Amino acid sequence: MRKLLLSLLCMLAVSTHAQTVTKTSHRRAVKTDVVTTGKLTVRKPDYICISTDGDKDQLIMDGTQFTMTMGGRQHVTDSHKNPQFATFHAVLKAVINGQPIPQSDDLTVATKGNTTTVTIVPTGKKRQLFTSFVLTVDTKTKALRTLRMNGRGEDFTAYEFK
Repeated sequence: MRKLLLSLLCMLAVSTHAQTVTKTSHRRAVKTDVVTTGKLTVRKPDYICISTDGDKDQLIMDGTQFTMTMGGRQHVTDSHKNPQFATFHAVLKAVINGQPIPQSDDLTVATKGNTTTVTIVPTGKKRQLFTSFVLTVDTKTKALRTLRMNGRGEDFTAYEFK
């Protein structure tokens, strides 16, 4: 029921901005990357829904709460309770609202041409779901271009927004 409600929220979001998305899942142990397509829904002030593979896989930021559904497994966390997502939440909220990216010890910002790259390397807990996040933003349009969430080893999940 919860998955259905989250899917409906993604589809029925009002005053939204939508983009198409291509998701690439790379696992070192698997020979071929898994590539799926879907959509990105953005609603101000801080709601993002990335839905791929016919809404089977979702990454949702609703305020400070993050819900990730991948491979039939759902993970829920809150940026107030999980420091790994605190900086990530602050950066995404700033990008959505066209505000300057906040400064933090966990992130570096590099601008080259019309692209700003934000790299977040969370510190703290040893066992983390992701080792780093890399987000690229078009500086002219303030649109998200890519999001890469690096896992342990060479594993990663990358989203390309169009």
